[in-house]
Amino acid sequence: MQSPIQAYLENLHQRLAGLHGGRVASYIPELTKADPNWFGISLVTMGGAAYSVGEAQQPFTIQSISKPFVYATALADRGWESVAGKVGVEPSGDAFNSISLNPQTGAPLNPMINAGAIATTSLVAGATPEAQWQRITGSLAAFVGRDIGLDEPVYRSESETGFRNRAIAWMLKNFGIIDGEPMASLENYFRQCSVLVTCEDLAYMAATLANGGVHPRTGQRALAAEHVERVLSVMATCGMYDYAGSWMYEIGMPAKSGVGGGIIAVLPGRFGIGIFSPRLDEKGNSVRGIEVCKRLSQDFGLHVFSKAGDPSRALGRIYTGAEAPSRRRPPPEMRAYLDQHAQRIKYLCLHGLLAVDGVEYVIRRMQELAADTHSFILDLHQVAGITDSAARLLNQTRLGFMEDGVAVVCSRVNDRAAILDPLRKSARRGDRGFLSFEDNDLAVEWCENRLYGEAHRAPARPARLEESPLFQGTPEPLLQQVEALTAVQTFASGERILETGQQGDGRFYFIEAGQVSILVPLQNGGHLRIASLGPGMNFGEMALLGQTTRSASVHADSEVRCRVLAVEDFNRVSDRYPALKITLLENLARDMANRLRGANQWIAALA
Repeated sequence: MQSPIQAYLENLHQRLAGLHGGRVASYIPELTKADPNWFGISLVTMGGAAYSVGEAQQPFTIQSISKPFVYATALADRGWESVAGKVGVEPSGDAFNSISLNPQTGAPLNPMINAGAIATTSLVAGATPEAQWQRITGSLAAFVGRDIGLDEPVYRSESETGFRNRAIAWMLKNFGIIDGEPMASLENYFRQCSVLVTCEDLAYMAATLANGGVHPRTGQRALAAEHVERVLSVMATCGMYDYAGSWMYEIGMPAKSGVGGGIIAVLPGRFGIGIFSPRLDEKGNSVRGIEVCKRLSQDFGLHVFSKAGDPSRALGRIYTGAEAPSRRRPPPEMRAYLDQHAQRIKYLCLHGLLAVDGVEYVIRRMQELAADTHSFILDLHQVAGITDSAARLLNQTRLGFMEDGVAVVCSRVNDRAAILDPLRKSARRGDRGFLSFEDNDLAVEWCENRLYGEAHRAPARPARLEESPLFQGTPEPLLQQVEALTAVQTFASGERILETGQQGDGRFYFIEAGQVSILVPLQNGGHLRIASLGPGMNFGEMALLGQTTRSASVHADSEVRCRVLAVEDFNRVSDRYPALKITLLENLARDMANRLRGANQWIAALA
């Protein structure tokens, strides 16, 4: 089944591919060779999963997107105080190539404008410019997660036309910001802007920052955690130049753009995003890239100031229908089948406020389990709410699994609007939405019926008395005598057959057809279903042990036909044939032991 995240990105790519505003950068002649129709989107999760569409593998030059990562390298090499003495962190509100210097110290206002980036390049560790370059490429490669290369024609084009940047470098030398040869540092700056990356590379670089400095796929630490927040802070306030304020207000993610057409966006602890589209607006930002980020932020609720947590916390325990079967007592044939196949029913216990990243994590786990799954039960008892966008993704997943023959149902929602309303809104036209059950027992019983029913499609027949757990092993002549004493009684769907606390009438019941629920009262006036019984099962048998008051209610879930036997009549037969009573009591003890074992199994599964 296709991931709903992947499907969303493909749809988004298709919708925005028709945007043709903006122009390819031309102030660096080599950049004009880019195809203006190139367009890629990539999103990487904290688990290292990458979702990519379009030209996500098309190489292009990183340009100014290198700035936060080289700044990170300088912080790692020199420490925050040393770097802060050379480069500030104040937004300039000016274009990327502006000459924005502190009037007192001559320091660039921040490391995201060219002046600050040239300064931070000079601060990277290395005794020579060549050693500094090796350090820069090694650091960038750690963020990308693979070895990187250089686009030599673009580097030469930048170096040959970078007159304004040469002036900036000499000015930095004049103010003592660059200690060594300024042109050597400038050439390394031109080189770092000419590093080749793909859209997916950018998403992994962003995800590494989102993951506290650890690459989510390789597991390698690219940056100490103490420096990550400084890099993200500067990206948030300065990364989009004179569009930074509007970007943070509307989209709300630390980001950085480059004139090669790339944009990275970081949602700490959740996602890294990379976009590539060479058409730029008048501020030097990718037109399609900005629109992609707007849609992602709005549709997925990705604004950095929205509430979020570790996505893996959305999913708690996973267990199967074999560990926690329904509390009904099915016929022997069905029980034997379920004993072999009930592990194909999976419970997923969800937690907290479910946002897109948490649901994406849940969906990936469901996809990993799907090959051996017939039904998923989403236990929502500990879910505080779900966002509209997360509910849409979950419903798309449900529909996708349905096409593959896998059911997804909800349990224990308990009329909570924070869950029900988004799930209802997620339903498409003609789609009835999620099937929801009051408790896990009802949910797993439905799943068991579905599992067994697909394997056994023979028409139902009335159950015979010898199929009852009470009468197993009873000789046929004795069974015939017992059956002759029974009376057939039918009950309409919804009818209450027995009532808790009711004075017993000394009768017990064998179900030939239909379904009943055994209910016990709760203090709040409601009822808890403790078992469900179908053809071949019996109830009221405690009357055989002398119980005179009914301890539970019995409710007909469908039209029910029973054989009813009075204990007094049974005793008369068993007095003549003691072996009959011995067999019945042995079976009754065995049945009660099985029920106790099942209760223990449930307790162990839920502990």
